[in-house]
Amino acid sequence: MTLELTAQAATHVGRKRRRNEDSYLADPDLGLYVVADGMGGQAAGDVASRRAVEVFRDHVAERLDVLLRLAEDPTNEHRNAAQELITEAIQAACADLWRMAEADPKLRGMGTTFVCLAIAGERGVLGHVGDSRVYLLRHGVAHRLTEDHTLVAAQVKQGLMTKEQAKTSALRSVLTRAVGTQESVQVDTLLIDILPGDSFLLCSDGLYGYLEDEEIAPLLTNPSETLAESLVELANERGGRDNVTAIVVACRGDEAVTEHEALTKLDALRGIPLFSHLSYREQNEVLAISEMRNYEAGAEIVTEGEPGEDLYVVIRGRVAIEKDGVPIASLVAGGHFGEMGLVDDSRRSATVRAMEPVRAMIVTRTDMMNLMRRESVLAVKLLWSLVQTLSQRLRTVNAELTEARHELNAVQGTAPFTDS
Repeated sequence: MTLELTAQAATHVGRKRRRNEDSYLADPDLGLYVVADGMGGQAAGDVASRRAVEVFRDHVAERLDVLLRLAEDPTNEHRNAAQELITEAIQAACADLWRMAEADPKLRGMGTTFVCLAIAGERGVLGHVGDSRVYLLRHGVAHRLTEDHTLVAAQVKQGLMTKEQAKTSALRSVLTRAVGTQESVQVDTLLIDILPGDSFLLCSDGLYGYLEDEEIAPLLTNPSETLAESLVELANERGGRDNVTAIVVACRGDEAVTEHEALTKLDALRGIPLFSHLSYREQNEVLAISEMRNYEAGAEIVTEGEPGEDLYVVIRGRVAIEKDGVPIASLVAGGHFGEMGLVDDSRRSATVRAMEPVRAMIVTRTDMMNLMRRESVLAVKLLWSLVQTLSQRLRTVNAELTEARHELNAVQGTAPFTDS
């Protein structure tokens, strides 16, 4: 599948500020799109955002082969390398700003938010620090792909504040992370599949601060050639208290293809109880650590009695589950097996064999543990879902045992078994 990308960008000082401290990059040749919202005394915000964009662009441009390899062959190795590249590029910008501020007292305290999208074929790599945002419009639904690194966002996440309280809090602009205020910074990255019809919106808080969540999708649907400018004008009409920047990236391709592997993977993941309560972003984080593997008809995918630590999800084809060499069940696309391997390396209780050519998505325990270490909220959700799944299984087993005991007692002519 070949994607055709169109991009447009607009920025404005707003109606209240004297100077525009936002900077952006829209470079279709490199496939790089960036929004940075600077901060600092005097002209430091201008310097921070502009310099951060320059350093980031140069760093990625010198190592563009990393993104090209991802576009050509999206293996786990190439996906990890692409995310590391984006992290390194933002870290390079952070260190550069820190050195500038250390050398020039007038620039002390400067920093910038930073959000970027790097396009590599049918994949996008997001990098994020601060409270600028990326939205994805897919099939008429808008999804926020970034989490604000602000004090109020952290309090909402911890359940200490409601979303409604956060909107009016005097602390809503207090950042917990920024590029340049320290020598290094924690960078969030996300790798996402890109589908025909997708649209991305990268923006500073000067725009989304005037938009309700339910407005995003209608505004991005059927984008015009002047959509970015229209969004900036809308923010100014509603107050324009801050600098406003927007980049819209629209993706076109063969939308007649109704079944795309990326959609199939996401739908299959949502159908697994362990992952059904995750947010859209969190589900995509799980997809980002998964790998795809093909099996020929007759091949053993897992073998009874052997240790295993992987979760398998059937994307295409059909598999048979065999116990002691006897088929006992079969799974088709969307079916999954081996999820307990994410908990421990106990031996497989059955053999799973491909009945026809099979394509499966695989998540390893090591990758899942690493993801959970990085994302504490995601980890809590997964552990809670796991507890619920195990609880349901225990109830089912207990009910089956009780029924079996009743049947056994009936055969033996004794009194029915009852739990005490």
